[in-house]
Amino acid sequence: MTAARIYQARPIKRRRRTNAELEELDAQILEVLHDDHPQSVRHCYYRMTDPRLPVPVEKTENGYDLVQRRILLLRRSGQLPYGWITDATRRGYFVDTFRDASDFLDRVKGLYRADLWAGCSTYVEVWAESRSIAGVIQDLCEELAVSLYPSGGFTSATLAYQAAENINAIADGRDVQIFYIGDYDQSGVIIDRSIESELRFHLDARIDMAFDRIAINRTQIELYDLPTKPRKETDRRSPEIAHTVEAEAMPASILRTMLRERIESLLPPNALEVAKVAEESEREHLERMAEILGRAA
Repeated sequence: MTAARIYQARPIKRRRRTNAELEELDAQILEVLHDDHPQSVRHCYYRMTDPRLPVPVEKTENGYDLVQRRILLLRRSGQLPYGWITDATRRGYFVDTFRDASDFLDRVKGLYRADLWAGCSTYVEVWAESRSIAGVIQDLCEELAVSLYPSGGFTSATLAYQAAENINAIADGRDVQIFYIGDYDQSGVIIDRSIESELRFHLDARIDMAFDRIAINRTQIELYDLPTKPRKETDRRSPEIAHTVEAEAMPASILRTMLRERIESLLPPNALEVAKVAEESEREHLERMAEILGRAA
């Protein structure tokens, strides 16, 4: 295994880019998102900071703004499907209303989910350091019916308490497995330990919890040759870290595959296929009930 390269040989100067360079940057964005979507703007931005690219951008606010503007222009022009970009940092709040009970059943039947984890000896959750990363893995967590917590950095005591209380209520004698995804930097390698400590403080003493950081770690930086940047010299924490890597530097497809494999390893064989069959049957039943109520109205 070769050591990860530190990409500092070609400094990126801030200057006005030519039309040809902007077109190349657009092509890089489209290529990354075509092969691997959805991604957040932040995730795509970190992919564009790789100095190995023909037209890399600087790791600054200006670099982020440039990628954000190009993504918007690509979406507005129709070249980039809107659904390829996810944003878990902004959400609307809605009130659902229904014409009658028949309308209610007809509209919510698609929400019915069979319990993938029925009979499993483990309860699973996923925690992510940022909402940006959470947006990339949200669909996977929903598919595999596991709770997802974006901590937003060092989590609040309230969120950790509420999460632990939820585990206490539903673990029901099962072991607990937490998978964590966060940055590899001075604060990032402390955040997961802080979250684990807060959860353990509130968990029932009888619950056996395993807390595993599955990304980013030193081995992955070397294995996937992730671009790094020097640590902040003024930050004295975690002196063992010489260079840092944001979680968004990990290609989203690799991140999702890694997480899927870890979660599915704890499920019974064919659990997802069995659940889908059960869901289809129950949804058909709900549809028949909606038809009956509709005729009776």
